[in-house]
Amino acid sequence: MPMYLTRFSYTPETWAMLIAQPEDRRRAAAAYIESVGGKLHGFWYAFGSHDGVNLWEAPDNVSMAAVALAIGGGGALSSIETTVLLTVEETLEALGRAQDVGYRAPGAATA
Repeated sequence: MPMYLTRFSYTPETWAMLIAQPEDRRRAAAAYIESVGGKLHGFWYAFGSHDGVNLWEAPDNVSMAAVALAIGGGGALSSIETTVLLTVEETLEALGRAQDVGYRAPGAATA
Protein backbone atom coordinates (compact mmCIF):
# COMPACT_ATOMS: atom_id res chain seq x y z
CA MET A 1 0.00 0.00 0.00
CA PRO A 2 1.20 3.54 -0.70
CA MET A 3 2.67 5.62 2.13
CA TYR A 4 1.82 9.26 2.84
CA LEU A 5 3.38 12.01 4.93
CA THR A 6 1.02 14.64 6.33
CA ARG A 7 2.16 17.88 7.92
CA PHE A 8 -0.44 19.86 9.84
CA SER A 9 -0.95 22.86 12.10
CA TYR A 10 -3.70 23.41 14.64
CA THR A 11 -5.70 26.60 15.00
CA PRO A 12 -5.14 28.63 18.19
CA GLU A 13 -8.62 27.54 19.29
CA THR A 14 -7.66 23.87 18.93
CA TRP A 15 -4.51 24.39 21.00
CA ALA A 16 -6.62 26.12 23.66
CA MET A 17 -9.01 23.14 23.76
CA LEU A 18 -6.11 20.68 24.00
CA ILE A 19 -4.54 22.69 26.82
CA ALA A 20 -7.84 22.75 28.71
CA GLN A 21 -8.48 19.06 28.07
CA PRO A 22 -5.37 17.17 26.88
CA GLU A 23 -6.16 14.38 24.41
CA ASP A 24 -4.06 11.77 22.62
CA ARG A 25 -4.97 12.57 18.99
CA ARG A 26 -3.19 9.44 17.72
CA ARG A 27 -6.31 7.44 18.53
CA ALA A 28 -8.48 9.68 16.38
CA ALA A 29 -5.94 9.70 13.53
CA ALA A 30 -5.72 5.90 13.60
CA ALA A 31 -9.51 5.59 13.47
CA TYR A 32 -9.73 7.95 10.48
CA ILE A 33 -7.22 6.04 8.35
CA GLU A 34 -8.53 2.63 9.44
CA SER A 35 -12.00 3.68 8.22
CA VAL A 36 -10.64 3.56 4.65
CA GLY A 37 -8.58 0.39 5.11
CA GLY A 38 -5.29 2.07 5.98
CA LYS A 39 -2.91 2.23 8.93
CA LEU A 40 -1.29 4.98 11.00
CA HIS A 41 2.46 4.34 11.23
CA GLY A 42 3.40 7.37 13.28
CA PHE A 43 2.18 10.62 14.82
CA TRP A 44 4.60 13.29 16.06
CA TYR A 45 4.35 16.87 17.25
CA ALA A 46 7.01 19.28 16.04
CA PHE A 47 8.56 22.70 16.43
CA GLY A 48 8.73 24.88 13.33
CA SER A 49 6.43 25.60 10.44
CA HIS A 50 4.10 22.66 11.25
CA ASP A 51 2.68 21.55 14.58
CA GLY A 52 2.73 17.86 13.72
CA VAL A 53 3.51 15.10 11.27
CA ASN A 54 1.73 11.81 10.49
CA LEU A 55 2.97 8.81 8.54
CA TRP A 56 0.10 6.82 7.02
CA GLU A 57 -0.48 3.85 4.77
CA ALA A 58 -3.63 3.87 2.61
CA PRO A 59 -5.01 1.62 -0.13
CA ASP A 60 -4.84 4.40 -2.75
CA ASN A 61 -4.71 8.16 -3.33
CA VAL A 62 -8.50 8.54 -3.25
CA SER A 63 -8.72 6.88 0.17
CA MET A 64 -5.97 9.11 1.56
CA ALA A 65 -7.55 12.18 -0.03
CA ALA A 66 -10.86 11.32 1.66
CA VAL A 67 -9.15 11.21 5.06
CA ALA A 68 -7.23 14.44 4.44
CA LEU A 69 -10.38 16.21 3.22
CA ALA A 70 -12.40 15.06 6.22
CA ILE A 71 -9.70 16.16 8.67
CA GLY A 72 -9.03 19.43 6.84
CA GLY A 73 -12.74 20.24 6.65
CA GLY A 74 -13.25 19.64 10.36
CA GLY A 75 -12.09 23.11 11.39
CA ALA A 76 -9.42 22.09 13.95
CA LEU A 77 -6.48 22.70 11.60
CA SER A 78 -5.10 25.90 10.15
CA SER A 79 -3.20 23.90 7.52
CA ILE A 80 -2.82 20.35 6.24
CA GLU A 81 -0.42 19.14 3.55
CA THR A 82 -0.13 15.53 2.41
CA THR A 83 2.71 14.12 0.29
CA VAL A 84 2.66 10.77 -1.51
CA LEU A 85 5.85 8.89 -0.66
CA LEU A 86 7.62 6.70 -3.23
CA THR A 87 9.66 3.64 -2.39
CA VAL A 88 13.24 3.45 -3.64
CA GLU A 89 12.09 0.79 -6.13
CA GLU A 90 9.31 3.06 -7.46
CA THR A 91 11.80 5.91 -7.81
CA LEU A 92 14.26 3.69 -9.69
CA GLU A 93 11.45 2.65 -12.06
CA ALA A 94 10.49 6.29 -12.57
CA LEU A 95 14.11 7.20 -13.29
CA GLY A 96 14.24 4.50 -15.94
CA ARG A 97 10.99 5.66 -17.52
CA ALA A 98 12.11 9.30 -17.45
CA GLN A 99 14.60 8.50 -20.20
CA ASP A 100 11.69 7.86 -22.58
CA VAL A 101 9.74 11.04 -21.78
CA GLY A 102 11.58 13.21 -24.29
CA TYR A 103 11.54 16.39 -22.19
CA ARG A 104 12.69 19.58 -23.90
CA ALA A 105 13.56 22.69 -21.86
CA PRO A 106 11.69 25.88 -22.78
CA GLY A 107 13.50 27.67 -25.60
CA ALA A 108 15.65 24.65 -26.47
CA ALA A 109 15.88 23.75 -30.12
CA THR A 110 13.75 20.85 -31.26
CA ALA A 111 15.47 17.88 -32.82
